[in-house]
Amino acid sequence: MDTYANLAALVLAGLVGLAFVFALYGAVKLLAPSRPYALKNATYECGHDPLGEAWVPYRLQYYAFAIIFLIFDIETAFFYPIVLVWRQIGTLALVETLIFVAVLLVGLLYAWKRGVLKWD
Repeated sequence: MDTYANLAALVLAGLVGLAFVFALYGAVKLLAPSRPYALKNATYECGHDPLGEAWVPYRLQYYAFAIIFLIFDIETAFFYPIVLVWRQIGTLALVETLIFVAVLLVGLLYAWKRGVLKWD
């Protein structure tokens, strides 16, 4: 019975959250002034008319560099829970952490060998 009470509370919280979101959107629609015109809807860049094409090709190297950054950024986020429960888990945590770091190092070495980290 306790499981059903928890589920009901979760569903109720979700419904209240959705009702709150829809109520806010409705209030904005009713209360906010909306007077669109051509100049207001025009695209601009820092107060100037845009120049050139909107679709500019970017080098794939920028995306690869960003993905590598995200991988190592997420790695640091995974270290915090490990550090917090280090004494409870013990040697198993150390081994799993070393395996995790080794896998990431292999990926870093591969990216380094492929020249992804060279910024031209």
